[in-house]
Amino acid sequence: MNRKIAAILLLITILVTMTSCGSGNKRYQASFLELFDTVTTIIGYAKDEATFSKKAQMIYDDLKVYHELYDIYNNYEGINNIKTINDNAGIQPVKVDQKIIDLLKFSEEAYDMSKGKKNIALGAVLQVWHDYREEGTNDPENAKLPPMELLKEKAEHTDIHDIIIDEEASTVYLADPEMSLDVGAVAKGYATERVAQYMIGQGYTSLLLSVGGNVRAIGSRDEADKLWSVGIQNPDLESDKQYLMITKLENLSLVTSGDYERYYTVDGVRYHHIIDPDTLMPANYYTAVSIITKDSGLADALSATLFNMPLEEGKALIESMEGTEAMWVNKDGSLVYSSGFEKFIKKD
Repeated sequence: MNRKIAAILLLITILVTMTSCGSGNKRYQASFLELFDTVTTIIGYAKDEATFSKKAQMIYDDLKVYHELYDIYNNYEGINNIKTINDNAGIQPVKVDQKIIDLLKFSEEAYDMSKGKKNIALGAVLQVWHDYREEGTNDPENAKLPPMELLKEKAEHTDIHDIIIDEEASTVYLADPEMSLDVGAVAKGYATERVAQYMIGQGYTSLLLSVGGNVRAIGSRDEADKLWSVGIQNPDLESDKQYLMITKLENLSLVTSGDYERYYTVDGVRYHHIIDPDTLMPANYYTAVSIITKDSGLADALSATLFNMPLEEGKALIESMEGTEAMWVNKDGSLVYSSGFEKFIKKD
């Protein structure tokens, strides 16, 4: 696996190398596809390709650990992961790595913060939507919505308090045998932050890490203290304008949730993957919500939370949080900002 990644890094970094302004370092970029079912991109400055490739390999290796632990679909030899916990729901506690317990505790905090709008115990409901979306994508002419009766039945098994964590024994047990965890809306951001903290701990002070659009800026762009430029995706994918705007970031995270990422169409109506726990249907307030804050895990949880909230409720939540800003893209394309968001927008 390491040889494969090294080959990918070698190819990509050669293609994008250029000399940075005001320093002897060069700018490198690397990407890989295997982890968290998405594209991970790393941008940084280094004196040579070998130095940068070492950084990129460290990120890949660390992120791979979180990918395997937080996977809900696949088993890995010698590893108890989220899928293992789900498979043992109502049967027995599962001994897990502390990284899983830390994620679950973070998710419980996110549940409280969001007043239940971000619930990792919603897996039974999300699995139904996943199955219907897959069937509808593969056979568009016969695409159907899940019956509300089925969704309500599954919603009876989504009580986050049925997650029993024993930190002393390092075990997790789902007391409801029909419950399943789905950490998709928090795992990428949480893992991105943990990897960023690991790299900072190793002494790296200038990197930009993007895991499926969960962006974490470490430091500034180079020795000249220039901020990282990060675009916010235009949710109108048919527009000639790829980005709504460019933001300038230093030691911050940017995460966007949108209705354009994963969806399928039933009777001419598009149904995306962000499900409101209260209605059990895709939320219909906005086309996208972006969050800027330091912690990528918090940004990930907040973007999905606000996507499921009416505007005034979401604004009140954001304004109560120090160092956190948001932007909402309404269905008509209009933009709404929290009080401090615009200071991060790059001016022409």
